[in-house]
Amino acid sequence: MAYPQVKQPKISDVIMAQLEAMILEGSLKPGQQLPPERTLATEFEVSRPSLREALQKLSAKGLIVSRQGGGSYVSEKIGSSIADPLTELFSTHPEAQYDLLEFRHALEGVSAYYAALRCTPADKTRLQACYANLQAAHDQKSFEKETKADAEFHLAIAVASHNAVLLHTMRSLFTLLHKNIYSNLESVYRKRDTRQVIHDQHRVLLDTIIGEKAANTLREEIELIDEVYPAFNQEEYLEGKLQPVFFGSALNNFGVKELLDAFINIAPSPQPKKAEERMVDSKEEKLTGFVFKIHANMDPKHRDRLAFIKIVSGVFRRN
Repeated sequence: MAYPQVKQPKISDVIMAQLEAMILEGSLKPGQQLPPERTLATEFEVSRPSLREALQKLSAKGLIVSRQGGGSYVSEKIGSSIADPLTELFSTHPEAQYDLLEFRHALEGVSAYYAALRCTPADKTRLQACYANLQAAHDQKSFEKETKADAEFHLAIAVASHNAVLLHTMRSLFTLLHKNIYSNLESVYRKRDTRQVIHDQHRVLLDTIIGEKAANTLREEIELIDEVYPAFNQEEYLEGKLQPVFFGSALNNFGVKELLDAFINIAPSPQPKKAEERMVDSKEEKLTGFVFKIHANMDPKHRDRLAFIKIVSGVFRRN
């Protein structure tokens, strides 16, 4: 009897399959930058040439986009083909909003069902963070923030369902979902007491998925924060009298996006900087900056120099 030869898969194909699985399950999101090659090679315990070959194959499939001097990114086109044409179509046909509402009822119901069955501790942590953001926006009566937080809460439920088709369907329709929530709440919130009723529905969802005890603990912690910490005042922040506090975990990847979004919204605009020769305007196109720290000879085996530069004007581009 002749036995067929067992062929070992190429290392690059194994790496490619793992990265594809991470994109499919939602661990790697559209537009997300991949870690540097050296870091990825260390994580996968493979050589950099094998990793580079895997990235080239993913690029050929349209899953990864490589930018000169800027690293590799998950393609933003993944799942976007559904949303863009429909967004304009639905906005010009208001009667279609009811169809979308029915679709959301079915899709979000199934997502919540499977999330309650399959959610992991990391999923629960992510859902708690999303609910905390939703609660904060609700308390602030910030309609724009609340509708966005509402959509992100439902997207987090889809992640917790651990169903790749549900997740990518929800993610591809995120813009549409956000606009539908905005349109519905804009009319519903004018009615008496409906705002709180709708918000309470999210609380019921959270209780069902992560458990009532954990959800009550989360609400008690939010109430404690509201009691202990004063309300945010941007003028006092810009004057250096107040420092905002964010709760999150870079390790579990929750709260990071909210921190960056808040930084963009509240941080002061770039200011002119006095140099020895002149005053440098932040609006100048030329790249300027000042070196505020230098590390040298940290590794005895290399003549390394590491400069820390604060950009004053222009845009930094590698190479």
